[in-house]
Amino acid sequence: MNSNSFIDLCHGHFGRKIAYTNVDRITKENVVGVVGKAISVLNYNRPAIRYLYDYYKGDQPIHYREKKVRPDINNKTCENHALEIVRFSTSQTYGEPIQYVSRKTDKKINDAVDKLNDYMKDAHRQARDIKLGNFQSAVGTAYKVTLKGKSTDIVPFRIHIPNPLNTIVVYSAKDDSDMLSIQVLKDEKDEQYYQCYSDDLYFIIKGGRVTDSGINGFGGIPIVEYPNNPDRLSDIEIVITLLDQINKMQSDRMNGIEQFIQAFMLFKNCEIDETKFLQMCDLGAVEVKDSGQGMQSDVKLMTAELNQQQTQVAKDDVYRQVLVVEGMPDRQQNTGGDTGQAVYLRNGWDFAEQRAKLDEPFTIEAEKKHARIVLNIISQTTKDVPLTVRDFDVKITRNSTDNMLVKAQALDYLLKNKIHPLIAITVCGLFGDPEKVWTQSKPYMDTIFKTQEQLDIEAEKERALELLKTKQTKTVKTGRAE
Repeated sequence: MNSNSFIDLCHGHFGRKIAYTNVDRITKENVVGVVGKAISVLNYNRPAIRYLYDYYKGDQPIHYREKKVRPDINNKTCENHALEIVRFSTSQTYGEPIQYVSRKTDKKINDAVDKLNDYMKDAHRQARDIKLGNFQSAVGTAYKVTLKGKSTDIVPFRIHIPNPLNTIVVYSAKDDSDMLSIQVLKDEKDEQYYQCYSDDLYFIIKGGRVTDSGINGFGGIPIVEYPNNPDRLSDIEIVITLLDQINKMQSDRMNGIEQFIQAFMLFKNCEIDETKFLQMCDLGAVEVKDSGQGMQSDVKLMTAELNQQQTQVAKDDVYRQVLVVEGMPDRQQNTGGDTGQAVYLRNGWDFAEQRAKLDEPFTIEAEKKHARIVLNIISQTTKDVPLTVRDFDVKITRNSTDNMLVKAQALDYLLKNKIHPLIAITVCGLFGDPEKVWTQSKPYMDTIFKTQEQLDIEAEKERALELLKTKQTKTVKTGRAE
């Protein structure tokens, strides 16, 4: 229940705390100590994670506001802009499926990358990524678990998004490398235990001791952290005080309207009892008499109407500051004759794109770690994707259908200037799956765009044909074969 403000909870300590260890290698002898320190960090982060995720879902302090003056008029209006922020941030990164794009022109590698993308599609990776993005934006960090699939699954691996309340990754204090993943789980008897993975070992810890351990068959840590940014700052907490103010302003506006309608009645220089007042209310009329002695009686409503126009101006200003801090575009209408690109720049969409690119490298790094575990599982099972993570790049696509004409012109320009078609298809941003487009379009591309080697071969053939034709002409003129 988020009855207090987030500032009262965090006391100025924004962002999620990171767990570090000084050990060089996780062993059965030191893992309990490492886990103990990491769990203390997780326990420190839990209240903030729980508060922010509940805030995103609509549990905000305005619902618990108390009003001392006229407590009967206490509207509690929640404009859940936190949901708007999280959904926008998630859509920027995960609105289109993340794709793997080959770095090389080798057909075998291109086909293998295409097959890996198909595996990810069959594993419903985008649905998992959207859930991950909600956690990532709302609480500042998220985790992705890669597990081996069942024999009945159509793909050899499964993707799971654990709750960040019960998951943490420990890093080396020396070089920030991943050292250990920890999940807080419960067994069939509802007893808590810790499931841990290092690069080469796994551990089950229960009751403060290691109850099981062995070789890690994943070939790496199967849980990967996807931080929202280096400080694990939530997209909500950086503007949470502004969001609280918007809720208060809207609630007070509704209170002002209701208090204007339910205004007190002022009886001046006249006496009236409760029974007579209720009768007058039923009749809808009021009768008063002067009390004499030169004092005039009067009945009127005590009203002081809130200036709605000035309040709206103040509220709009606060909302604009939220958009500026978040790097989100403005929703204002285009009333002039601007072109689409001018509106794109003026309304902040270009700034939103640049802000997304700042956080993109952290997602790409985490995605490469995830892909390495997936490839390890495939190499142990189907063995039909002969790749390493160095064979492909991670492509995050945004607004693939926006400004289609400009992007199509850019693609045409790149191709005409002899840029490799796969690079041109990837850079133009027109396609959500550039690898698939390249693979399917290659037979057609080869008939139009040729490499220098192909051009040299064709030129050599033409010269050979020309020489042959010249030789045949000479033979006809002399009348004999040479």
